[in-house]
Amino acid sequence: MQNKNDMKPQPLLLNMAQVCKLLCLSRTKVYALVATEGLPVVRFGRALRVRPAALDEWLQKRE
Repeated sequence: MQNKNDMKPQPLLLNMAQVCKLLCLSRTKVYALVATEGLPVVRFGRALRVRPAALDEWLQKRE
């Protein structure tokens, strides 16, 4: 059983490199999913971020 202090805090937002790694997809493919398949992102100017919960929901809808 893990102690609360042993658990790493989850980031509020994932950058695109983290999303690519989690999905085992290329950068090009992830950006294509944003553009054509509705992968939910939060925009900060040109920077794109993804909420982990939104990514989970999006994946569940695609099953």
